[in-house]
Amino acid sequence: MFSSRWWAADVRRRLIGWTLLLGPLTLAAMIGAPLVGTTRISLARAFDSSVPFADNVDAQIFFIARLPRVLAAALVGASLAAAGVVFQALLRNPLATPFTLGVSAGAALGAVLAITLKLQLTLWGVSAVTGASFAGALGAVGIVYALARARHRGFSTNVLLLAGVTLNSFFSALILFVQYIADPAETIQTLRWLMGDLGVAGYGPLLAAIPLTGVAFVAFAWLPRSMNLLSLGADAAASRGVNVVRTQQVAFFSASLVTGAAVSLGGPIGFIGIIVPHLVRLMVGADHRIVLPAATLLGAAFLIVCDVLGRLVMAPVELPVGIITAIIGGPFFLWLLVRQR
Repeated sequence: MFSSRWWAADVRRRLIGWTLLLGPLTLAAMIGAPLVGTTRISLARAFDSSVPFADNVDAQIFFIARLPRVLAAALVGASLAAAGVVFQALLRNPLATPFTLGVSAGAALGAVLAITLKLQLTLWGVSAVTGASFAGALGAVGIVYALARARHRGFSTNVLLLAGVTLNSFFSALILFVQYIADPAETIQTLRWLMGDLGVAGYGPLLAAIPLTGVAFVAFAWLPRSMNLLSLGADAAASRGVNVVRTQQVAFFSASLVTGAAVSLGGPIGFIGIIVPHLVRLMVGADHRIVLPAATLLGAAFLIVCDVLGRLVMAPVELPVGIITAIIGGPFFLWLLVRQR
């Protein structure tokens, strides 16, 4: 009992320590990023209430152009990093990503169809592209889960993985077909979206995504202890009182939900879900009670910084943030493969 209490106290102490380290880092990135750009602005002038908003250029740049983008980067980065941790634990595969099971491809197909069909409907500040993207993600989740349950009475992660990879390839082929028959202007627009773009139009898409990610993160808070035991194997986890099937289902649906919300908001931004979880494990170890919150904070800060680099590297031309994460993530992924050979 003394050992158990000491272990719990040690985990609590480490969790507080890493939160106090990464939390201010993420907060600093969120505060500093809106001030960085080709046009310099003053934070004091942006919050100067004595100047009417219509005449306050600094406030307009800060609150309309940059702050929604930074908030979107924080939300998408945190979501993809946390989903990466959960999927890697669920599939017991260190190279799994939030896009492994076809959720991203389904979301991309929905967005590409909305762009190609020129859907202009906007509801509660959410564009047709964003809505179609999330609907495509939910469709992919439903198909993958149905295939896994049809093949196995319980919840086989191997069948889930095979179904997800197959559906991912199928949706990718459909995306190429739609791009092939679309007009050149529509093809360019879809290609831009597929590169990842955090240029959200206002706060409406953020307000729509927050409840979905909130539900997923509530589920994430319940998962770490069970994920620690699942890493030992399903039989070992079951012998220690874990409801394996329920835990796998909660992990799959919550991680898929948050991935769908993130992709609908910023597009399929790659490598966040594999870079950040592994960096965090190198720093804090393998305990998911620490890895999951630490990856969430670091993922938010990492994507904010990548988005700032995308705005500055070729200014005044903006690079899609997905290019920046791929340039950083590609070499890291290769190093990871060599290191874990």
